[in-house]
Amino acid sequence: MGSCGAVGSVRARYLVFFQYLGTDFNGVAAVRGNPRAVGVLNFLEEAAKRLNSVDPVRFTISSRTDAGVHALSNAAHLDIQRRPGQSPFSPEVVAKALNTHLKHPAIRVLKAFRVPNDFHARHAATSRTYQYRLATGCSWPNQLPVFEQNVCWALQTEYLDMAAMQEAAQHLLGTHDFSAFQSAGSPVTNTVRTLRRVSVSPGPASPFVLPEGSRRLQFWTLEFESQSFLYRQVRRMTAVLVAVGLGILAPTQVKVILESQDPLGKYQARVAPARGLFLKSVLYDNFGPTS
Repeated sequence: MGSCGAVGSVRARYLVFFQYLGTDFNGVAAVRGNPRAVGVLNFLEEAAKRLNSVDPVRFTISSRTDAGVHALSNAAHLDIQRRPGQSPFSPEVVAKALNTHLKHPAIRVLKAFRVPNDFHARHAATSRTYQYRLATGCSWPNQLPVFEQNVCWALQTEYLDMAAMQEAAQHLLGTHDFSAFQSAGSPVTNTVRTLRRVSVSPGPASPFVLPEGSRRLQFWTLEFESQSFLYRQVRRMTAVLVAVGLGILAPTQVKVILESQDPLGKYQARVAPARGLFLKSVLYDNFGPTS
C-alpha cells in the first residue's frame, strides 16, 4: 500500500468518514484566500498538520456539499507521509488524532480505513444517499424549536399530500437526463444519472418539540439514493415534490418537467433551502456504512 517519496519514507492513504453540522460553513470544500468564509476541510486540514506528514495533508472529498448543508457521513481520502524509519499510523490513530485537534465542535471524524494508494474517495463511491427534512404546522419559520431551525425546512402549511408526492417521486426513479434539475455553475457535461431509490414518508417526531407544539408540528423525510448527483439536483427535486404536496403541481407534471430537460422552468428552477439537506451516507464496495 505504501510508496516512497523522500528516501526511506512511506506514504499511506486513508479513507476517513466524517460528519458536520453545516450551518457555520461555506460548504465542505476548503476555502482559500477569503477570511470571511471557511469550509469544513479548512478545519480538518488544520488538524491534520499535527500528524507531522512530510508533505502537507490534503483531503480529497467524496461529495461536495454547499453552504449550510449538513452531513451525517461524508468521506474523503488523504495521504500521510511519515519520516524515514517511522511506520504508518494505524487508522485508529489517524481518526483519534484528527478529532483531538479539530478546533470546531460541529465536525467529528467517525472512522478511518487504510486503503490502497490508488484509491479515490470520489470515483470509488458506489452509492450516495441524501436526506431532506421538512416540517409542517408552522405559521412562521421562527415558531420552530430553536434546535430545529437550521436543520429542516419549515413550510407554512398544515398539510402535505403525501400520496401525491409519492406518486410524483416514481417519475424520477431510474435512468434519466436530469438536466432539468441541475443548477448553473457545474462543469459536468453528462447529465444522465440513475436514481435508485426515492422515498417520501412521515419523519420521526422531534425530541425538541414541547408537548403543546407536538399536536401541530409534523416532520417529513425525503430520501434520494444514486451513485452520483448533479449540482443541487436533490434540492431542486425536493422543491418540485413539495410543490406537488402543496397542490401547486400535479404528480404527472413532474414527468413533464423531467422530460423537458429545461433547468430554467418556472417550477424546477426553485431550490429548497440548504438547511434541510443532509448527506446521509457514502458507500464503497469494501467499506461499510459508519455511524
